[in-house]
Amino acid sequence: VSFAGVSAGGTTEDGFSLSFQVNHLGHFLLTQLLLERLQSCAPSRVVIVASRAHCAGRLRPDTLGRPPPGPLSAFQDYCDSKLANVLHARELATRLEGTQVTCYAVHPGFVNTELFRHTPLWLKPLFLPLVWLFFRDAAEGARTPLHCATQEGLERFSGRYFADCRLQEPWPPARDDRLARMLWEASERLVGLGGSGGSPSP
Repeated sequence: VSFAGVSAGGTTEDGFSLSFQVNHLGHFLLTQLLLERLQSCAPSRVVIVASRAHCAGRLRPDTLGRPPPGPLSAFQDYCDSKLANVLHARELATRLEGTQVTCYAVHPGFVNTELFRHTPLWLKPLFLPLVWLFFRDAAEGARTPLHCATQEGLERFSGRYFADCRLQEPWPPARDDRLARMLWEASERLVGLGGSGGSPSP
């Protein structure tokens, strides 16, 4: 279960935007490195924790991994990374078809965790009361990821998007197979795999 995440501005030592590297590239690389093991112990599952925030995501080949411009750069970067999560699951399912390794993108709900600890100071008085009043606790937020990791009979839904333990349709760009392939190939280059490292072909 790829659950690590951050919502913060800034750039990493590798030159990528922080949220994009942590939320997408890190999970992408880890999954690639584990693929041989996952296939050898199949049936197995990969669960990628995305977010409904993917609906505001925008991915372009020429700016992939760079911090978006503008005063809401950190928020846009987070949304972009969540769109990447949904597309990653979609393309991974295509490439692993027939291997008995299945994968799912999940929206855990809006959960009161440390994810937003780097929220700008000027925004906290507006944002944090909403977190306290309306966000789920961590146990409730774990329900959908655990559902996709353990529920029997989900194999035919590999590559799909779940929320509230139910199959749901993601935002149209998250169903774009051409965009999913572009993201996969770009992610391979960005993490230094270059099409190697056990990466399955479509």
